[in-house]
Order: sequence, then C-alpha cells, then structure tokens
Amino acid sequence: MSRAEMQSLGWPELDVLLVTGDAYVDHPSFGTAIIGRVLVESGFRVGVIAQPDWKSPQSVTGLGRPRLFAGITAGAMDSMVSNYTANKKLRRNDAYAPGDCYGLRPNRATLIYTNLIKHAFPGLTTVLGGIEASLRRLVHYDYWEDKLRRSILLDAKADILVYGMGETAVTEIAWRLFRHEPLEGIPGTAVVCNEIPAETNVLHLPGFEALQASKEKLLDAALLSEQEQHWKHGKILIQAHGNRQVVVYPPAQPLTASELDAIYALPFTRQAHPSYTEPVPALNPVLNSVVTHRGCFGGCSFCALGFHQGKLIQSRSAESILKEIRTLTTLKSFHGTLTDLGGPSANMYQMQCRRPQGECSRPSCLYPAICQYLDTRHQAQKELLKLAKNIPGVKHVFVASGIRYDLALEDHGYIETLVKGNHVSGALKVAPEHIDPMVLKLMRKPSLNCFDRFIDIYLNKCRQAGQTAYLTAYFIASFPGSRREHMQAMADYAQKRNLRVEQMQDFIPLPMTLAGIIYYTNMDPWTKKPIFTGKTSSERHAQRRVLLNATIPNPHVRKHSKPISKK
Repeated sequence: MSRAEMQSLGWPELDVLLVTGDAYVDHPSFGTAIIGRVLVESGFRVGVIAQPDWKSPQSVTGLGRPRLFAGITAGAMDSMVSNYTANKKLRRNDAYAPGDCYGLRPNRATLIYTNLIKHAFPGLTTVLGGIEASLRRLVHYDYWEDKLRRSILLDAKADILVYGMGETAVTEIAWRLFRHEPLEGIPGTAVVCNEIPAETNVLHLPGFEALQASKEKLLDAALLSEQEQHWKHGKILIQAHGNRQVVVYPPAQPLTASELDAIYALPFTRQAHPSYTEPVPALNPVLNSVVTHRGCFGGCSFCALGFHQGKLIQSRSAESILKEIRTLTTLKSFHGTLTDLGGPSANMYQMQCRRPQGECSRPSCLYPAICQYLDTRHQAQKELLKLAKNIPGVKHVFVASGIRYDLALEDHGYIETLVKGNHVSGALKVAPEHIDPMVLKLMRKPSLNCFDRFIDIYLNKCRQAGQTAYLTAYFIASFPGSRREHMQAMADYAQKRNLRVEQMQDFIPLPMTLAGIIYYTNMDPWTKKPIFTGKTSSERHAQRRVLLNATIPNPHVRKHSKPISKK
C-alpha cells in the first residue's frame, strides 16, 4: 500500500494494481485481500490503493504504473447499497471505512475508479470485479435511477469483467497478459466485441434496445440467464447493445476442496492495514469467524448469491477449517469464542447433487420442493462442530450465519446438535421472509407450514435440553405482491406464534435478480399477469410500520442480546 512497503520487498514496480472502495483489511472475508494474496502466491507483485480520493487521478498513482493491469472493485458491497438505504436515503456511515466514516466510497464506484485509472495510466488494461460489477455484467434494472442500464462493461469502457469470486479468472488474466495473449474465452468473465463471436453453445439474449421496449422480454431474459449459471452446461450469453456485443462466458469451474484449502492457508494477518489510526468496523463481526464453504442452492429470487458465488457448494476440508481455528487460538484477539462457523447458509456445508456435476438448470434445489437428488445429510457439519469445540483454547463454537430451516427439517438431529451443543449465540437466525403464499412463491421460499414445523421442533428440542429458546426471524416488507393487509396478517401471525419482530428490511431490488425485474415490470414472471408492487414512500413506510408496531407480551421465542440461558 506504500512505496516504502514495495522497497522493503525489493519490488521496483508492480505487476498488478488493485483499486478498492473498502479499507484494506488482510482477512479472508474481504475480496481484495483474497485476490491480492492469490496473485502474490502465483508470483505477481501486487499493490492496493484503498478508497482513493475519487476526485483526483493522482490518488491512484502513488505506487506507480503496474506492468499488467489494474483490477477495480467497488468493494465488498455495491456502492449504491452501501451509500443509500432501501428507501434511497443517504447513509451516514460505512462499516468498510476506518472509523465508520461515510463519504470515502463514491456512488457507482466501479465507474469512477475506472475513469481515474484511465486518466492516470492511459492504455493500461482495466479489469472489473467485485459484487457491483458482477451483478451488472448484463442489462440490468437500476433501482436508484429507476431505469434499465447497459452492461457496466460499456459504461466503464473496461477491457474485461470478472464475475463471481474470481480467483481463477483473475490469475488466468494475469498470466495471459504476461504472455501477451488475448483475453477472450476465460470462464467467469465478460468482454465486449464489435462483432458477434463465431462461437458454438451460444444463447442470444434480447438486446438492450429490445429490453427497453418490452418488459415481457426482460422477464424472459432474466429467467433464461438464471438457467445458464452452470460452469459445465451453461451457454455463452451474448447480448447486443447497439452495434456492440457483450459476451458472458460460463462461470469458472468450482474450486476443489484442496484448491479452496490452499486459498485459506495463505498468510493473512487477519487485521486492517497498520496505517489506519481508527478501526474498520466490518472486521469485528468476522475477526473470529471461519468460512466453511461458498455458494447457495436456495435460489431465492431476491438474492444475488446464485449469480455471484454460484449455486454449487464449494466446501473446504475439515482439516483446513480446524487448522484455521487452531491458528485463531494463538492470536491475542481470540478469547475462546468462535463467533461463526459457516457460510451463506451454514447447514449447506459439503452438500452436493447426487448426479454427476449437478446436470440441472433448476434455479433452486429447494423450491418448490427439495430436489430428490440433493444430498441433504448434515453429518459433515455436525462432526465439524464437534471437532471444533474440542480444540484446546476454544470455549464456544457458534453458528451465526443463519441456516435454511427447510433443509434442517430433513435432519432433526442437526437441530438437536445446535441446541445441545450450545452452538446458538443468543438467537438462532432463520429467514421465513413472508407468510403470504403468492409472495412466498415469487420469493421462491418454503410455505408457512414449513416454518411452523421448524418452530415447533426447535422449541421442543430446547425444552428437552432445558434451555430457553430464542429465535430471530427475518422478514421483508414491500416485496412485489405484498400489500398492507399481508403485513397485518404477518403481525397477527407473529402474535400467534409469540414471535418478536426485530429483524426486518425493506425490499431492495438488486441488479440482475429476478425479484428486481419483477419489481420493475410489475408482472408475474411466469404468467405475465400484473401484480401489485408498493413503490411509493408512503406505501413502503406503511408496510414496515404495520409489522414493527406488532407487540407481543412475554414472548418465549424472540431475538435476545444475551446467550441462551439454562433453566
């Protein structure tokens, strides 16, 4: 991050410069740290410019011009989500900045940083990455401007875009540039061509102009692109923007356990860069946590995970995870509590399709019903929790990243393991999201009956263990199809089930998600029939207010800030 650090390493120049909207934190939960460490392990010299002054091109020149390329990311969050609330109000803090300071990450940071690099280093290859670029690789609905936008590749005028987690694609880009080879055809990337590539296994999506003219075509394009997210069976997507073609190659092949283990074995310091005089708040929740896997096969229509990390679960070996925990116990910041052992959904660890390579185009393995080919055994995570808890120096092992309750119903023993093993810190996190059948269908979430069954089993397991049960239930207000009367029904349900509603969010239509397109079109994606969508500030506030005003006396299942007490 400085010339002095380059000199101490004996580096006269960089091979790769990474520009990020986050403060630099050398922890495996931060994307820039992972990409940087992987490139250095491959033999490249990497520098990081974190949160540059977005009004000055000189702010990215401190480490000099890199030989190969500049990698550009808005950071761990989409810059618009980071800077604005769900109701488009300006936020006053940024957890990924030192001291929680707001204003260091510009709106549409990927575009701004690319422009800085082009002014500072004319002709340098620019590579886009991170969640903001990943979800904007095709034509997408932009909630903050309330309109369709082109692929971010065209707006940024970048050379190539990496979507997904990106380790293999970025490393391949670095080697190709080192060998002076073209960048076309790399899995997990997108490029712009002036002519339609002569490729086989191609799917032509409706172009930008066609999608602007037809909301039905936009829905169809969203459903088609969802089906092509498989690394082996997915097609090359081509989408016209005027006389230019955006070409999106299928996702990169999922990492094997040994490849994933090698990444997490890299020498992360697990700390923010020492140049910062104030802490970076985003580090605190993950400082003493360990990631077990990537990906999610839930396929929720509002979630970006399937388009970013992918549907297939990529799990680390138990040996790698336990080794990282042992390393944690040697650090001064560790006081015996592993705050989270999990992934996007903790109980998907090591779950796979029983068919070879998961030869399937279903967007969800869990909806409308759990697929018969899905291996739903929880044995691997149950054993991992037991082994982690037995490591010397470890007092508590918690699962804080949330679980899929419909999946947990496939193995009641897993629920019992969570309860009896004291793996729940304060409250177990689950996400029913809504209760109305039509809204749940649009969300691709299980029925209310499924949630009821889970609550009953969880309560029963807690009673058997002599423990008080606390449950955090996440809900979404103002989702397409949701009306005020639905929120009132949700409040009535919360009273009936003694649920304290303390975790709720207003719906944000994220780019490239099916739910975002439903919000924009006001149509059911399968029937094309119109649906109600609450878009005005008064309607959105009303839906939220109905649920938050629900009061329940003496709830026995609620969110609680203290650990589960034994009685």
